[in-house]
Amino acid sequence: MSVTVLLLLLTLCAQGGYGEEKEEAQRPGHVSVVIVGGTGDLAKKYLWQGFFHLYVNQVSSGNTFSFYGGGLSPADTATPLLFEILKAVSCSKDISQERCALLKEQFLRLSQYRQLKTLEDYQDLAKHIEKQLQEEGMTEAGRLFYLSVPAFAYADIADKINGSCRPTSGAWLRVVLEKPFGHDLRSAQVLASQLVSSLKDEEMYRIDHYLGKQVVAKILPFRAENKKFLDPIWNKHHIERVEIVLKETLDVKGRIPFYDQYGVIRDVLQNHLTEVMTLLTMRLPMNLSSNEEVTQNKLRVISSILPLGKNQAVIGQYQAYKSEVQQELNKTKDHNTLTPTFAAVLAHIDEAQYEGVPILLISGKMLDERVGYARILFKNDIFCLQSHNSVHCKPKQIVFYFGHGSLKYPAILVSKNLFKPVLADGEWKEVTEHADVSVLGLPVSDYYVQTPTKEREAYAELISHIFAGRKNSFISTENLLASWDLWTPLLNGLSSSFPRIYPGGADNGDMLDIRLKGKDISYNSEVVIINPDQMGGTSANGFQVMQGKFRSDDMVSAWAEELVERLAADMQEVAEAAVRESGVFHLALSGGSTPLALFHRLALHHFSFPWRDTHVWMVDERCVPLSELESNFYTLHNHLLQHVRIPYFNIHPMPVHLNHRLCVEEDGGAQLYEKEVSSLVNGSSFHFVLLGVGYDSHTASLFPGTKVDELGERLVALTESPDKPHQRMSLTFNAINRAQRVALLVMGKGKHEVITQLSRVKDNPVKWPVTGVKPANGKLVWYLDYDALLG
Repeated sequence: MSVTVLLLLLTLCAQGGYGEEKEEAQRPGHVSVVIVGGTGDLAKKYLWQGFFHLYVNQVSSGNTFSFYGGGLSPADTATPLLFEILKAVSCSKDISQERCALLKEQFLRLSQYRQLKTLEDYQDLAKHIEKQLQEEGMTEAGRLFYLSVPAFAYADIADKINGSCRPTSGAWLRVVLEKPFGHDLRSAQVLASQLVSSLKDEEMYRIDHYLGKQVVAKILPFRAENKKFLDPIWNKHHIERVEIVLKETLDVKGRIPFYDQYGVIRDVLQNHLTEVMTLLTMRLPMNLSSNEEVTQNKLRVISSILPLGKNQAVIGQYQAYKSEVQQELNKTKDHNTLTPTFAAVLAHIDEAQYEGVPILLISGKMLDERVGYARILFKNDIFCLQSHNSVHCKPKQIVFYFGHGSLKYPAILVSKNLFKPVLADGEWKEVTEHADVSVLGLPVSDYYVQTPTKEREAYAELISHIFAGRKNSFISTENLLASWDLWTPLLNGLSSSFPRIYPGGADNGDMLDIRLKGKDISYNSEVVIINPDQMGGTSANGFQVMQGKFRSDDMVSAWAEELVERLAADMQEVAEAAVRESGVFHLALSGGSTPLALFHRLALHHFSFPWRDTHVWMVDERCVPLSELESNFYTLHNHLLQHVRIPYFNIHPMPVHLNHRLCVEEDGGAQLYEKEVSSLVNGSSFHFVLLGVGYDSHTASLFPGTKVDELGERLVALTESPDKPHQRMSLTFNAINRAQRVALLVMGKGKHEVITQLSRVKDNPVKWPVTGVKPANGKLVWYLDYDALLG
């Protein structure tokens, strides 16, 4: 994400943050709570208990309540189910049995089930609430809708709430949304746009229950309270690595219809673990209660993470998962699934503070224990020659322990060879008596340990925040989209990868151990259990890189990953030769999605690329501001330029935005770019030009029907695209064909048809624009992946 787009996003930030945020002023009155999906699994396990906890805490505050369990089933069927759930709620230990019995009786009396299926059902609910308010002479404080339903139903329900259930007279409306918030970046954008048509941003509460965990909520306050100890060591010189881990022992039986569409990365890493990572690595806000500052700092961290590709992840699947899928989805025995139930991802933050520090995000089902934690492991610069058990030579680490595992309770642990943490408030206490257990390689007695004075369940905590109007523990639209922008390329890259099969539990042994090598991650052991059903078909390793001819020019062909590796290596070879010969390398890059894998390869693997001596030019640009997602330069900056050390004055975006106008002929943008090329590039001959090919055979922004002859000797011209945005700026064939090396990169089965047509047609740049690419004194090489070449 570019800095410009980041700043634009921040102007839209929703209110909310971390720390002691001031609560929204609450007028006492009647509150209607509606759980849509009120007899579902989440409601049964957590939500009703959380709302009962809210009721107990607010019963003497001047507020009155009504609770509705809503669902698709008729009331006569679902009402008994609801009341069985309600009877199971419990009080905290500090409430007497007599008082608890009274509170439960009142809670049940205030609760009812309502069918919420049609617009009429929502209208009837609104009439019922209004009637109750009038009959009992109550002032309405607000309405809280908790959507514990599949995400595909959000937009329709939000529309019904907006159309029929909005409160009047200044009362508030709050609508709570459960993850998943989309399946990838595009679906998240669509869902966000649908919701905003019905609900105001301040009315939406996207819940991530991890942010309600007391240890997670304490991360920023802990960093602030211990700033004088942490500031000197919270950097690349002292941190060896960061680990954020969520291990589970259970399988996913009963959740297969959901889980098989999402998998562990979407279910856990994209949301829970990413949120924890941002809290650990974001710049500490000056004011913990400022949601705007917290959101800005979180967005800055996410935008600084190096691109995640296939080499930054390993995936696995527990052995019984396939048969569970076949059973629950009614699939045949030959049905296979590539959905990962285990993943380990290696991230790096491209900021000076954390440069080179590996950040591991790991989660999986059917592992050896149930535990969640974030560990900051520090480098130890002390060598103990004889006293190897000295405290100075033991691991130096801070552990944010979410719960379960050997310790059993949530805690923050600081190894005693680091510092003694501050105990700043009465909500946390120091643990001085320890059980005989170890936590991540150290006896618990070797840590300073802090734990909450009173443990609170995450959903109950977040429900209290919703009621109070505090948005400090919820996911903003901006953070959501930034996270999907980070994870979607990895998910796409892994979509056809076979996960390692593991037996589950203690039998996993060392099968899931991982090895870090530079910025890559891999399994440490090559011993795997092979699923015989995954052995069919052609293996990617069955083809090596193939060279030949295409349209009389050189061709390189391979599977996509190997093809990108070869192109990146060829580009670096040309770059190094140019720098040796002339001290500079002029590189012109095209837009679109095809070169993204190449950009990631260059950013993550080609550390010796001569970026300091490279000038980057644009082959073409859409006539939109450079800060917009559609801009080719925005894509180039987001996926490559911000991750390499190239002098900013060596970067040459096309001037499509002049005089507050876009691509107006009189502004002379094309002539300005041509003049810049002519003055800096010897003979206007780029050393390397990277092009793609569209489905209609266009290349650069030279489309079928472009009157090539009218462009004459011009190097840069304004052109028209059949697709929006229609206006473009592009290098001409005259500029492209002066280049010393031109690479045409074509990938994906969708391009097979145009490649087949191009293999048969004669040169006709007006009809088939790419056939006009004919370097006069240079070399053209086609880079075709097997999908494009063979279909």
